[in-house]
This record gives sequence, structure tokens and C-alpha cells, in this order.
Amino acid sequence: MAEKDKITTEKVKRSGIFNFKDTYQFIYRWLTEENYDVEELKYIETVKGESKDIEIKWKATKEVSDYFKNEMKLGWRILGLKNVEVEKNGKREKMNDGSFEVKIDGSLIRDYQGKWDKSPMMKFLRGVYDRYIIKGTWEGYETKLFGDMEDLAEQIKAFLTIEGMK
Repeated sequence: MAEKDKITTEKVKRSGIFNFKDTYQFIYRWLTEENYDVEELKYIETVKGESKDIEIKWKATKEVSDYFKNEMKLGWRILGLKNVEVEKNGKREKMNDGSFEVKIDGSLIRDYQGKWDKSPMMKFLRGVYDRYIIKGTWEGYETKLFGDMEDLAEQIKAFLTIEGMK
């Protein structure tokens, strides 16, 4: 069975004017450009009068070797999302107003194909392999995943800031 090591959690929160559709596409595009496969596990919209709440769950995975795989789980919560019109450069443009939050949990999965689970001896050897042979490689992949998560969070913050200033 694959071993999953949680690396860290990042969170981005913002309230105000933003474009939900553009933000959704931006995050999806960033993940796919970084060679992550994105799977949408959940998308729920709850309408409350003129506003709506949205809950989204994504799982983004990337094979980094034949033994290691990165996994990011993104949990979105958008509360009180309303359509608004704002003036940009003298033109009326449709945007959204609401509270946006995305939580990113990152894990490094070892032996994701389960090749080392065929017998108790293989499991023992995997422990030796993990602790003594590939420890430096393992730490390098953890650092890279941590960097990917930080970069994604910073990119989302920058995108939302730029969207709000337009």
C-alpha cells in the first residue's frame, strides 16, 4: 500500500471583487502547466437569494518518479458570491463580489504503484530503502512539493490582487 506523507497546508483568503470564472481557469491552468493531473471531486452551488455559496474539491497529482507522486488537495469555499458590474477603463464589466478561500493540502506519496507491497519481506526492504538509500531524494521531493504549494498560493494571491485592482 502506498505511503502518504503530509507536507504542509497553504491557505488563501480574500473578500471583495474578483472574477470567479477567471480565477477558476487560472488555478486549473497553473496546475496543468506544472504537469499536474486535475480531478474535480466535488462542485456544489447553493443559491441563497441573489447570492450563492460554492464548494469545490480538486485533487491534483503529478508523478515525479516511478516511486514518488505529488498530491495536492484543493478545497474551495466561496461565500456570498454575487454578480456585480464594475467600471474598468471607462467600460462596464461583469465581475463577482464575495468571500473566496482555497485551502491546499500537499502530500508526497511513496510507492504509489504498490510494487513494494507484495510480501512482508518487500515491505521490510521498502523501509530500508526509504530510510537509508533514498532519504536525500525523498527530502528533495518534499522540498519541491512545498515550493510548488507556496508558489501556487502566491500566484493565486497575486492574481486576485491584480483582478481586484483592474
